[in-house]
Amino acid sequence: MILVTVGATPLGFERLVKKMDEIAGRLNEEVIMQIGGTKYVPKHAKSYTYIDNEKMVEFYNEANIIIAHDGAGTLLMTLILNKPIVVVPRLQKYYECDYENKFDLAEALKDMNRVIVVYDIEKLEESIEGAKSLKYGKFVQNKKLISFLKGYIEELDEGIKSGI
Repeated sequence: MILVTVGATPLGFERLVKKMDEIAGRLNEEVIMQIGGTKYVPKHAKSYTYIDNEKMVEFYNEANIIIAHDGAGTLLMTLILNKPIVVVPRLQKYYECDYENKFDLAEALKDMNRVIVVYDIEKLEESIEGAKSLKYGKFVQNKKLISFLKGYIEELDEGIKSGI
């Protein structure tokens, strides 16, 4: 099963949901999508606006591949579960987020060979195939990654406290 999640923001992520639905129509694998505020309703995949935490954890555990936005919580969950992930960052130019996304977490994880990052949605399908061959050690054994994530979370926390 492939799990697609766009996060909890009310802003839609039409670009990812539409392209993944198109791809789902060609796959011999179940695709489940959490589409949030996206207006497009998938035709070839089972979709939910939001999924409660218990069910989401169940889907994460069942998934062979996860396709997601670049949210820290989603990325952390996939790393903990040691799941292959394709990250499609939300882009301000498509009105998918309210901020100028810097992609720092996704790019750092890409540099560590932990994720595949897709900026051009037309490359999503080939990236899914690439994710199937990702091989890496357990998350808990990667001290460099843990250290990076702790620092990243501390920076986010400081930004929130200072109103940035």
